[in-house]
Amino acid sequence: MSSYYDSFLDVIEFRDHVYELLNTIDACQCFFDISINFDFTKNYLDLIITYTSVIIMLSRIDDKKALVGMFNCAHEMTNGSSDPSYPRLGQMFVEYEHTWKKLTEEFGPHTRSVTSALLSLRMVYPRRNLPAEQWRSAQLLSLLSAPAAMLDPACCNTMACEYLSMEVMERWIIIGFLLCHSSVNTNQASQELWKMALRSGLYLTLTRDEVLNIHKVTEDLFDSIKGYNKRIADIKECREHVIVNCGAMHRERRQFLRGALKELFNVLEDEPGLLGPKALFVFMALSFSRDEVLWLVRHSENMPKIKTPEDYIDNQMAELLFYMEKLRGLMRKCSYVVQRYHVQYLAQFDALVLNDTIQNMYVCPEEESVLMSSFVSTLSALSIKQVENKEEFDLRALRLDWMRLQAYTSVNKAPLPIKDYIDLPKVMNLIQFHTRMVDSLDELLFETSELSILSFYPRVFEKMFSQSSEEMTMKRYLMAFPSVCSQFSQCGHPLCPEEVSAMEKRSLRLCVTFLEQIAKQTSTVVLEICAEQCNLNDQLQPKHCAEAISAARHRKQKKQVPKKGEVLKEKPGAESLRKDRSVVTNVDKMHLMLTELCSCYSLCTDFIVFDHIVVPTEFLISHLETIIVRMANYNQTTQEIARPTDLLAGLRAYTASVHSLSSYINVDVTRLVKNVLLQQTQPLDSRGVQTITTLYTNWFLESLLRQASNALILHCPTMHCFVNQATENDPNFRAEEFSDVSELQALAELIGPYGLKFLSENLMWHITSQVSELKKLVIENMDILVQMKNNFDKPEEMANLKKRLTGGENVLKRMTIIGVILSFRAMAQDCLKQVLLKHCPYLMGPLECLRDFIAPEDDIKVNVFELASAAGLACNIDPALVTAISSMQTGHNNNVHCLAVAINQVAAAMFTVQAKNIEQHLKEFLLMASNALLQLGQNTERMDLKNRESVYLLLHMIVEESPFLSQDMLESCFPYVLLRNAYREVYKSFVITLG
Repeated sequence: MSSYYDSFLDVIEFRDHVYELLNTIDACQCFFDISINFDFTKNYLDLIITYTSVIIMLSRIDDKKALVGMFNCAHEMTNGSSDPSYPRLGQMFVEYEHTWKKLTEEFGPHTRSVTSALLSLRMVYPRRNLPAEQWRSAQLLSLLSAPAAMLDPACCNTMACEYLSMEVMERWIIIGFLLCHSSVNTNQASQELWKMALRSGLYLTLTRDEVLNIHKVTEDLFDSIKGYNKRIADIKECREHVIVNCGAMHRERRQFLRGALKELFNVLEDEPGLLGPKALFVFMALSFSRDEVLWLVRHSENMPKIKTPEDYIDNQMAELLFYMEKLRGLMRKCSYVVQRYHVQYLAQFDALVLNDTIQNMYVCPEEESVLMSSFVSTLSALSIKQVENKEEFDLRALRLDWMRLQAYTSVNKAPLPIKDYIDLPKVMNLIQFHTRMVDSLDELLFETSELSILSFYPRVFEKMFSQSSEEMTMKRYLMAFPSVCSQFSQCGHPLCPEEVSAMEKRSLRLCVTFLEQIAKQTSTVVLEICAEQCNLNDQLQPKHCAEAISAARHRKQKKQVPKKGEVLKEKPGAESLRKDRSVVTNVDKMHLMLTELCSCYSLCTDFIVFDHIVVPTEFLISHLETIIVRMANYNQTTQEIARPTDLLAGLRAYTASVHSLSSYINVDVTRLVKNVLLQQTQPLDSRGVQTITTLYTNWFLESLLRQASNALILHCPTMHCFVNQATENDPNFRAEEFSDVSELQALAELIGPYGLKFLSENLMWHITSQVSELKKLVIENMDILVQMKNNFDKPEEMANLKKRLTGGENVLKRMTIIGVILSFRAMAQDCLKQVLLKHCPYLMGPLECLRDFIAPEDDIKVNVFELASAAGLACNIDPALVTAISSMQTGHNNNVHCLAVAINQVAAAMFTVQAKNIEQHLKEFLLMASNALLQLGQNTERMDLKNRESVYLLLHMIVEESPFLSQDMLESCFPYVLLRNAYREVYKSFVITLG
């Protein structure tokens, strides 16, 4: 609360100083003329407008009395007495209950000075306030209109007035004549100037987004004063004129400025040396454009009810902002050229002209003479060597002395009256502009082109962006909107540091929103081009050849007349045949849009918004990265996902499309693609979003392998894939379309060794959960299993012990699930091996040698096998889980053929963890299993004899796929004749998994 109270006290103090200064100026009977003593007049008018704006803003604070009263109560409770300033502060609030009435009373005595300052605008304001037709006929801002004078320096007697803001002049005129309204009612010149300003628009800016409804305020004030009926009628007439004509006039001005700025920039970019003599043109162009942009902003936010609202909507604003940014950037880039030119101009021309002007003066008092002599000496001392040595110039002292000289010579009865020596201010105003070109170029750019007020109109600013982005021809200029956000840091004030944080957030939000929208549009076009390329690529896939062959054969056998209305299917490549270039295809439109969008990135490589370095291309790269994941089309709800081959084909088409970006934007596409694909091999990308690796891992686990575990999908070793079981219900997908060699090779191409390692880790997690359940069953039957191990050579004892075992079906089911998972993993590993052999055969050879020559007893064998397995190589401890078995028996309806893989894999892994001899323990398992199977031949119970031959074959498969067991070991404990008979018994004339 104290900060509010102190701010109100600051207003009182400011008001006292303004009163004192205005009274002093009146007492001195100062002379004001904007074309002569520009700085003195401008600062006088700015003082009046600033004071008026402060008082109006104060009157708009509704709770000011409550705040001051609460503070005073708190002060009394704390200190026992009222604040000394409280009575005066309360009196000020009472006085300004009727703000404009009080202000007019205060400025009544200053009418003469204010009126003389305002009337000096008669030669400046009307000349600047012209319609676009007159600008066009005068070829305003054109360097090409007079080629012979292109190298002549642009100069005039009123340099600073040429780029003085129109809004500033209108604010001076409207508010100035409101405060001194008697001049409007009695002086014809004042009345004409006032009416011209009233016809310029409906609103004036007080500060930031606070505006003044000029016609309403003026009418309300004059309505309370007698004798102003004619002026009220003038106000109404001016308001009607604004509503009918002003929108269209400003629309035409913006249209003219777009072309003028484009021409000016192109000429100056081609010949930057012209920035020296023609620098004034740049500042005029920027100032004019800024006035039109801000006029549209404040009137769009407060748009009146009119019949032509389109006059207040500009869907080409992006182009005007773009060339404003381009001109600003060109001036900064070529500041050395501007500085070098004007240093020479000041030293070799201005100093001489000023010296001659001083010599021709009849009267020159000592103090004024000292100042003017210092001007000449300072300018004469300038040298081109200083520019070449990159010395910093500071000519602010010279400009301050000129301001002081204006004050000395503008008072009544001055020894050297400035109005009697017109040549001096003409020369000095020109010199002042030239000195600003040397040491304060950035300040002048800020003064003529800063648009930080747009941060207080976010809704209008976003609407302008949206309207421009809908126009195809404006897309190349869209980068101007986020670039303008770099100016928003200039709208703060050192005395209000607490608002910087909120302004920073708002500016960054706007900037990021614009960049995200541009990047989104660009990436969407790239994706559409990619989709079109994928469609063309898909037309060449082998799956479409059957239809073409069938149609060709049919035509040969019987030529049939096409039915009426039937459209013959075009062959792939027909889209490239074009008889007329004027026919624009959809691909042409997309490439045109891509060209336009990419062109906007040429505005700047980076810019700064509140100490944040913003790189526009990074936003585009970010969007391009996310496209790859979207191409997978993963739907977690329906468990649908694109086939790996389709995604790989799309990715290749996408990569080719993205490479075309490097023709437009300075983007390292190769680095982009490599970074993206490398991120896609990890579970999460750099933004924490799920990658292709995670999506496919989840899909294979949740969809394919889950159904395979329930025997709805079968593993077919011959075809090296999974196939659907024949059921009444239609399957959601065909398993072979996602698990055959080509699909898994495409998956290996996409996610690489890192991705398959993540997939394997998830598969191992599922196997671990099955092993945990098996462990529980082992613990339950621990005593019986120990007895069976000790009595495996006693048939009668083994038969009794076997009957006591529980959970046999559960063990088979869980071991089968493990086998299914390991079979899928083996297929994926084998495909990875093929992919790596194609990409880096020089690496695979040494890995295979290392795997083959490692001794089983070496301690490093696990690490070597892990390395080999990561490259897709089969190993003893972690071998390729499935190999082709007999063509007569390739699969089984319950996937029990995967049991052999599970037993070998799990046994090898568990014995390795326990540091046991794998071969020795597997021999013990073989002896126990063969002994138990041989006893089945002596059993007469039908239940025990069920599937006996199949179990014999499973034992054979276990030995066949184990790197630790051999056929000799099997034959030593199990007769081969039993295996031969078993094959004959289970033989079937058809293969189930192919049915």
